[in-house]
Amino acid sequence: MYVIDSAIANRIVDRTMKIIGHNINVMNAQGVILGSGSNERIGSIHEGALLAISQNRNVEINQDIAPSLHGVKSGLNLPLHYQGQIVGVIGITGQPCELAQYGELLKMTAEMIVEQANLQDQLQWQNRQKEEFILQLIRDEDKDVDQLTHWGHQLGIDITVERVVAIIEIESVKQQQVHNNQALKQIVHLLQHPDRNNLIAMTSLNQLVILKPAYLNGKQWDPELESHRIDKLLKRIPANMELNLNISLGHFFIGIEGIAKSYRTAKETLAIGKSLNPESSKYLYEDYALQVIFTGLKQHWRGDALSAPYLKLVEADKNGVLQKTLSVYIQHIGDNKQCAEVLFIHRNTLRYRLDKIQQITGTNLQEFHHLLNLYLGQIMHQA
Repeated sequence: MYVIDSAIANRIVDRTMKIIGHNINVMNAQGVILGSGSNERIGSIHEGALLAISQNRNVEINQDIAPSLHGVKSGLNLPLHYQGQIVGVIGITGQPCELAQYGELLKMTAEMIVEQANLQDQLQWQNRQKEEFILQLIRDEDKDVDQLTHWGHQLGIDITVERVVAIIEIESVKQQQVHNNQALKQIVHLLQHPDRNNLIAMTSLNQLVILKPAYLNGKQWDPELESHRIDKLLKRIPANMELNLNISLGHFFIGIEGIAKSYRTAKETLAIGKSLNPESSKYLYEDYALQVIFTGLKQHWRGDALSAPYLKLVEADKNGVLQKTLSVYIQHIGDNKQCAEVLFIHRNTLRYRLDKIQQITGTNLQEFHHLLNLYLGQIMHQA
């Protein structure tokens, strides 16, 4: 059963007193005055309302009857109904004969306000439930699929739809937009219109998580197609919003259990992408896959062993020249001519640097597994 509270009562009072020049009282289903044009009456029991509730009828109270009832003045009291139940009473102070023409109009207005408030409460409750449902999906890999299926059905969500996770992080030029969630609300609106069956939830004051249908072409996961979709979203953001956005797209894993994994890869992709390419705004897992994968080896003896040779180079190479040289050497698969050209150095200088790298790291750059070890150490250092 829906219950009228003080906020709804005061809304009814404010709205209806603009219609007529009489005092309005709004009582709950127990006859307690919750809203009134006369503040001193709030909180008292209105016996006229109790009569209207108990008899489920309009109750007229004239000047002769009013003194015999507690907390009552002459006027008209009409029961308010919602879905066939009495939820309260609206009372109009004045002579009953003068108020008859207003009664049904005010009753209808009050009942419409109650209905709107209930629908709004239901929508807010459903939105909160959806957010909690989404947060459950991204945080817990060990899921009770049957329970989530039932929960999703209640919310109108088909959990059999394969999804991939994206994260949007907002940096607003106008900080007030961040504090009052205005920027996030605008982005959510863009994500929901047109409707693409996205599931959206806030994970912080400046971050959204989006569970996107993975099969945009209806057949298979296509990260390139999703990348184009992100580009279109960025172009749709009005310039006057003055927002800086960072968007990351995680890896796609099949099944509901894969959503939490996809979220974790999106989160790590965002952190690594911002670190390596802060000038960019779009970070795709496919572009940072190795860094994301090797993030899991950090602070683990396997990761320490893997990165040890490269960390020797980092320690010895204070100005970063040798690290850059190694990076270019790896990118060009050991082609000395191309490396020297890219670095704008003589081939003898390149040879000297490469010899220095080998001495410091204790590796042989001509041996594939040694070069691979340094490359993976570099990836670990960047992750």
